[in-house]
Amino acid sequence: MNKKLYRSIANKKICGVCGGIAEYFDLDPTIIRLLWIVLSLFSAAFPGILAYLICALIMPQQNQIGNP
Repeated sequence: MNKKLYRSIANKKICGVCGGIAEYFDLDPTIIRLLWIVLSLFSAAFPGILAYLICALIMPQQNQIGNP
């Protein structure tokens, strides 16, 4: 199986990063969003926000790689 990590178009709230990660691992996007927020808030210096921005810049959007 050839799985690709991408930013989701269907499951997006801001940039689609959490939706794409949820689709990659076949999970509910809300769970990924909640985990990301909790980890971001309770980590020193909010590294989750920086990680989200980096993922939003690096990960291709779903329509740029074709529909999986």
